[in-house]
Amino acid sequence: MSKNNGKGDQYENQFPQPARKQTFSEMLYDPQDGTILGRTPKSWGQLFLFYAIFYIILAILFSICMQAMLSTVNDDQPKWQLEESLIGTNPGLGIRPISEETERGSVIEFDKKKPAEIEYWTGLIDDYLKDYKSTEGRKMKHCDFNQTHNDQDVCVVDETQFGPCTAANNYGYNQGKPCVFLKLNKIYGWVPQVYDAATPNMPEDLQQTINNSKVEERQKIWVSCNGHYGKDKEQFQNISYYPSQGIPSYYYPYLNQPGYLSPLVAVQFHDPPIGSLMDVECRAWAKNIIYSGSLRDRKGSVTFQFLMD
Repeated sequence: MSKNNGKGDQYENQFPQPARKQTFSEMLYDPQDGTILGRTPKSWGQLFLFYAIFYIILAILFSICMQAMLSTVNDDQPKWQLEESLIGTNPGLGIRPISEETERGSVIEFDKKKPAEIEYWTGLIDDYLKDYKSTEGRKMKHCDFNQTHNDQDVCVVDETQFGPCTAANNYGYNQGKPCVFLKLNKIYGWVPQVYDAATPNMPEDLQQTINNSKVEERQKIWVSCNGHYGKDKEQFQNISYYPSQGIPSYYYPYLNQPGYLSPLVAVQFHDPPIGSLMDVECRAWAKNIIYSGSLRDRKGSVTFQFLMD
């Protein structure tokens, strides 16, 4: 009689048995255990139920958070305005046309004898002015300084007042008398504090314009363009502004009115030099527009270059 008394069989059964080999079809569905991909239908049902409840709760929490955030947002006006906003209270001055080709930078280069180059720049202006040409369905009115102005009024920017700076005239580019358009960046609620009298630091031509204007028509953001450097200032003998050398204050404030368009001033350069680069600086004049001509921190002005062949 063995002395193990059956203990050997007990120890033998305690060792792990190798897993039963399964074919690929048995991995997909094992008829012996009734499993699908290693799980029973009950286990799969519990798993799907768990994740369904989990994602439903997650979607509800996300919806609550979004609703809480959107309740603080106003569709008509920004939450942070003027001094409290990142934009601040100092509007920038911009020009059109601006090339979409970054390698051109701020240089307006063209040959007035080459129609393709003329069409390139006039096409950019046309694209920008297309909203100004189609005002059907917009609640706009023709404003002037003798009217009572409501802040919610939207005043028409009349493109017919841009003198020779029109599409029919190719904006002067085919004649070597190119036009650019000046605009102020929109800042919600900003109201200009205008100069109703000339100041000594203004260019002489602007001082003369202000002094010759009627008192009621001096409620404008004045603009002036001049050579950026000394050599360029000699070329500025004949410049015209349309419809005037300023942006009337009745276009402000901008309050996100439906149909609102930024007012423009067309500037025509009648005698730009041929074959040499001319640096131009245009500036906006108002008591609450801070000016800085720094290359790194330019404020209240814009620079660009003309190169005409």
